[in-house]
Amino acid sequence: MAFLVITGFLFFLWFISLFKVLLLPRIPFAKHFTHNGRAFRKRNVLLVIAHPDDESMFFTPTINFLTSKGHNVQILCLSIGDADGKGKIRKQELFQACVALKVPMQQVKILNHPDLQDGFGKVWNHSLLAKIIEKEITNCCIDMIITFDKYGVSGHCNHRDVHYGVTKLLHDTLQRDIEVWELVSTNILRKYSGPVDIWLSIFLAMLHSNGTMQCLVNVDSRRSFIAMAQHSSQWVWFRKLFVALSSYTYMNTLRKAEIQRIIQTVGTLDKKTSYCGGYGMCVLIVTHYNYTLL
Repeated sequence: MAFLVITGFLFFLWFISLFKVLLLPRIPFAKHFTHNGRAFRKRNVLLVIAHPDDESMFFTPTINFLTSKGHNVQILCLSIGDADGKGKIRKQELFQACVALKVPMQQVKILNHPDLQDGFGKVWNHSLLAKIIEKEITNCCIDMIITFDKYGVSGHCNHRDVHYGVTKLLHDTLQRDIEVWELVSTNILRKYSGPVDIWLSIFLAMLHSNGTMQCLVNVDSRRSFIAMAQHSSQWVWFRKLFVALSSYTYMNTLRKAEIQRIIQTVGTLDKKTSYCGGYGMCVLIVTHYNYTLL
């Protein structure tokens, strides 16, 4: 009997949370994310990802929010995702997904650099990443960067290296008037709680009254499924399940990168090593470096 009550409550919580997600985009929320209380201006935003499908699996709420507000979204994908020999296919799939996400194909750049190949345990050079990203910033007049945080949502080494590449860039060019926002990685319970995580995400964002943490609710959750379905080579059963259950389908919590934290982080890069052992699994060997998932 107790099991039925608990199960019934969880289903009720899921559906009431889903209703909240569907309703919330109509309510002014995160309104100061892109203009910080100042007059509205169109932003040139660069989303930096590691592989084709990262944009659909993790960043759809952010992309939908930005495009719905009329901002200019550029996507820089640092590899073609050729770990399984499907790089050419995955490259085209990313273009198709971006059409579904209303990001023009000419604003999507996909690299196939010999030193930036997809794979668990593949280490990407942070200085190289910083140079590539800086070039894209200059070419596209970027004033805002959005990328992974230092855990990279799934712990994938390539995700983490993208974060450190952006971090190194910001550290080396402290005078740049560029905002950097990181997608907050959550613990496994929050990660697979679907729309239920909206309550805690909103609460945590509200605690940061200075606006350094923002909760962006997906204005069209169906688009996450549509976009991910364009990655047909990756659209296997467990990824379908991931998109359905992942809180990243329904909302993104973004944290603004602080200069002081960046300086401290760059100072520890040489002490960090990581080894990825499988999809969504990463064994970390860290010296003098602590990280806690929210």
